[in-house]
Amino acid sequence: MHIKNCVLLLTILLSFSARLLAQLPEIELHPGIVITQSCRVKFGRYSLPVAPGDTSKGQIQVRGNNLVIDFQQAELVSTADPQHPDLFQGIAIDISGAGIELKNARIRGFKIALFAYDAPRLRLENNDFSYNYRPRLLSGREKENEADWLSYHHNERDEWMRYGSGMYLRNCDGSVVRGCRITGCQNALLMTQSDSCLIYNNVFQFNSGLGIGLYRSSHNRLMHNKLDWNVRGYSHGFYARGQDSAGILLYEQSSDNLIAYNSVTHCGDGLFLWAGQSTMDTGLGGCNDNYIFGNDFSHAPTNGIEVTFSRNNIRGNIVRECTYGIWGGYSFGSTIMGNYLAECRYGVAIEHGQDNIIRQNLFQDDTIGIQLWARDKQPEDWAYAQKRDTRSRNCKIDRNVFLNTRKPLKINASSNVAINGENLFFDFERLLETSKPNDSLTFLRNDIYGTTAEIAETWATPALQKNRSLNFSYPDKNPENPFAALDIPLRELNEPDSLADGMLAALPPKFPRGRQFIIMGEWGPFDFRRPEAILDTLAGRQYSLVLLGPSGDWQIKSMKGVKNISVRKGIVPATINFEREPNSPEVRIDFTYSSPQAITTVHGEKIPAGQSYSFHFQHVKKE
Repeated sequence: MHIKNCVLLLTILLSFSARLLAQLPEIELHPGIVITQSCRVKFGRYSLPVAPGDTSKGQIQVRGNNLVIDFQQAELVSTADPQHPDLFQGIAIDISGAGIELKNARIRGFKIALFAYDAPRLRLENNDFSYNYRPRLLSGREKENEADWLSYHHNERDEWMRYGSGMYLRNCDGSVVRGCRITGCQNALLMTQSDSCLIYNNVFQFNSGLGIGLYRSSHNRLMHNKLDWNVRGYSHGFYARGQDSAGILLYEQSSDNLIAYNSVTHCGDGLFLWAGQSTMDTGLGGCNDNYIFGNDFSHAPTNGIEVTFSRNNIRGNIVRECTYGIWGGYSFGSTIMGNYLAECRYGVAIEHGQDNIIRQNLFQDDTIGIQLWARDKQPEDWAYAQKRDTRSRNCKIDRNVFLNTRKPLKINASSNVAINGENLFFDFERLLETSKPNDSLTFLRNDIYGTTAEIAETWATPALQKNRSLNFSYPDKNPENPFAALDIPLRELNEPDSLADGMLAALPPKFPRGRQFIIMGEWGPFDFRRPEAILDTLAGRQYSLVLLGPSGDWQIKSMKGVKNISVRKGIVPATINFEREPNSPEVRIDFTYSSPQAITTVHGEKIPAGQSYSFHFQHVKKE
């Protein structure tokens, strides 16, 4: 069909659909209403009381098949105090039935905004389920609190619902979630036993738990989503724990999913994948054959990508400034190819891995490039270790580039490791570190550009004498193109097709970026939508504050326990230095602020442009 005819047909169909939608009956909402036919919700703000602890049904129920419910931007809020999201209760909407479409809804103030069960072919589009349940975090700047740790290990009885979420889907095969926004919650989207779904073009950012969580959910496509700053358990310069928060979570036999073209930066883990308790008990199954391509998993306090006890394909991702770029404990038969792993403490770390391929990756400015190892013995209570071969063995390290990586290779207690195929090593301190014997470690056709004395000394150790072959070369200068080994044809990377209407999910070029911008408050990560006074450094009685947020005028309204302050007014961003009074255990500075643009408070309240807004900094000296 000619392209002009296609456009004309699409225009006619859209016009016809719009007329049909306009003919739908318009309803008003009230507590306990059951919607059984297609309709439009009259625009307005609906306030609904919630029975404490009642999660058996939603305040609004949708029942039937092939329904369209258009909220027309109507807002549904609970009567709970918005200043205490840790006390939110109940479900706003629950849906059951096939082929239901719900769009243009705004819901806040509930434990779960939308709960769908036994709802195949569900379509959720252009909904905003922000500012629902999230707990008050107890970790502080100097010390974390163990009570903030999460555990998603069990969900056979919907245990995940205790954590709340913007959306919770159970048995919703073939569903589409598109163009939705969730921020200011603990979890955005949780899915269990939901297969063959398409999740794309969503903005699930600045939550304190998960962006997207999958449990026993396979053959899904997670694409073109903004999943940044789903994080907890981090204080820059003090601790980097993550506390099992993640941008994307794959748990318990979630296999054959495509995860592509997402921005998953500044999350506890970028991607956290665990085979599941059934695999640990039987040694069978796993979260296998997930294809993880073209995502940005940078700036994670812990792991950019964690894949464990499973077989997966990890290609073409950006992973920068993480503790571990890729943690692959007990991975088997996996391919790690064409990734950019930079500024990480460990680029790739695999404990007890088997038959893995690490190929054509670029390691730059890492402390350790690749670490392979095995422990002396396995935990006795692990059935997995009793039923599976858990030796570290049969790894191919092929055609990678190591640029300014302090220790490119650290290999211990591993067998049949082949370091070959023209790996390139530039500017390192020690090429290979090992302390436990490795059986059949081969090193073929690699080019070395760096310090030479320690290479010969290291390679001559008795542990490395068996079955080895060397072909070191030391040219006078580096080749003109040290990255030639990374010129990978797309057919080798197997680049998946992007969606025709898939958005570019990358962070804007000038948006704050780096782990120093993971700034945790008592309700979750700072989202830069309002001004905040953040403690940058503290040395004795000398303080340095940074004011971050939208540009605007600020000035100090009052102070307590402060002297010798460097500046009393200015424009955000700004730096303020001061000294604490010797006899005062507490400092407090109260600020006023106004901005030419609207801002949003931590609990989602909109402050109009030009209106005065107050915030403060407070710190109590610990004895």
